[in-house]
Amino acid sequence: MQITSILRRAAQVNPNGIATICKDRQQSWSQLLGRVERLAGALQGLGMGPGDRVALLSLNSDRYIEYYFAVVWGGGAMMPLNVRWSPAECAYALNDAGATILLVDDAFAPAAQEIRAQVPGLKSLVFCGDGDTPNGMLNYEDILTAANPTPDAGRSHDDMAGIFYTGGTTGFPKGVMLSHTNLFVGGVSNAQEIQIQDGTVYLHAAPMFHIADLIWFAAVTLAAGTHVIIPMFTPDATLEAIEKHRPSQVLLVPVMLQMMMQSPRLANTDISSLELIVYGASPITESALIQAFELFPNAQFLQAFGQTELSPVATILPTDYHVLEGPRSGKLRSAGRATRIVEIRIVDEDMNEVAQSETGQITVKGPVTMLGYWNKPDVTADTIRDGWVLTGDAGYMDDEGFVFLMDRLKDMIISGGENVYSVEVENALGQHDCVATSAVIGIPSDEWGEAVHAIVILKPDMATTVEQLKAHCHTLIAGFKCPRSIEFRTEPFPLSGANKVLKTDLRKPFWEGHDRQIS
Repeated sequence: MQITSILRRAAQVNPNGIATICKDRQQSWSQLLGRVERLAGALQGLGMGPGDRVALLSLNSDRYIEYYFAVVWGGGAMMPLNVRWSPAECAYALNDAGATILLVDDAFAPAAQEIRAQVPGLKSLVFCGDGDTPNGMLNYEDILTAANPTPDAGRSHDDMAGIFYTGGTTGFPKGVMLSHTNLFVGGVSNAQEIQIQDGTVYLHAAPMFHIADLIWFAAVTLAAGTHVIIPMFTPDATLEAIEKHRPSQVLLVPVMLQMMMQSPRLANTDISSLELIVYGASPITESALIQAFELFPNAQFLQAFGQTELSPVATILPTDYHVLEGPRSGKLRSAGRATRIVEIRIVDEDMNEVAQSETGQITVKGPVTMLGYWNKPDVTADTIRDGWVLTGDAGYMDDEGFVFLMDRLKDMIISGGENVYSVEVENALGQHDCVATSAVIGIPSDEWGEAVHAIVILKPDMATTVEQLKAHCHTLIAGFKCPRSIEFRTEPFPLSGANKVLKTDLRKPFWEGHDRQIS
């Protein structure tokens, strides 16, 4: 249960095979191993010790994969940062985790100094981009070249391999601690469930900071396949990479898949190499899936459901259930069945298992369950009960073990595959001088699945506009968290007996006619 063993094996069994392709660079598995050994030494030279957090704020690149393996090779813990976060959110996570080293690329070098000013404990900034190295930063290639290869630090099993920050119910991100076992088993499971073969070519189009794509680092490396990397998703860049590099597999969040289907370039692109399209992170409509079947005729489809706390996959809807006729039809609206390494139970508020087809909270148990939340023992205790992770998702299980999502028990919105906790948005709105209170909910969106919608009550005799409130939010939180729509009200919000806002009542008018309260 050691992440680095995966890389050593790949370099052993396929030393001259192409490991990564990024822009005009490509390297073999033996070359990648050598660079990882030297980068690990360079990070140790900057002070990285056992379990120390090393953060990365970067678009997708081959250096992201080098970072992933080098940090744990050298004994540290990786800490990928969400590229959509504001500098204030990045600074919060860095301070919270006590990170001392931050790597940034060209896209985020301008924000690095602003972040550094807010993080007193940050000792080293490393520029891992392709342009000129900014003043005050070390150059990635320079420190790697100058370093001596270092032996594997030997961390494994329950040693922490990384902290992955997600939205928080308190208004601040919380760090999910994942171990070597979590990421090793998650990668092995992913490779098996998705039937990755030796030499699989996988396209990294989804953002690498997200655990949904990052788990493929291990899965593809297990097969000594090839990682094809584009800096970020756009429909045209993704289609161009498919035609040029001939990947057999790709992961697409539903909104990404829909954007590709709407691209005029699709009809003129050779996509015949694609054998498997994996989708997940948010539900997809049945009509969109049927259209995808038609537009990607050579590809099979597979759905994965999970969360960061589960490293990250809990259920799989296999390719043979993506059919419209026959005995295996009728499951497209499900999230699939438990992977081969986890158990799933649907429970009531007292953790008692509910009857078949009765709705309750989805809970998961297995070797992929997180170590806990960094510095948040109370939240950890509320989330992990007797080894079971409470997902915060409501659903039911049918008589064949298929799980159907129905609602969210936690106050969270999934927009374009990104988690948005309502309280984060409400805290941002509350810092505006004119806002007395607000309630943030998710409403149906054809483009994003769910859109962030804010209902705002202003202070007496105060006035502001929708655009002013949106601009205010953009200074405090990531753009994907900011309200896409805002309405003003004067009447008080409906309250429960415990004086909590009844968001179910606020959401009801928007979700009428839908058979579930999430999208």
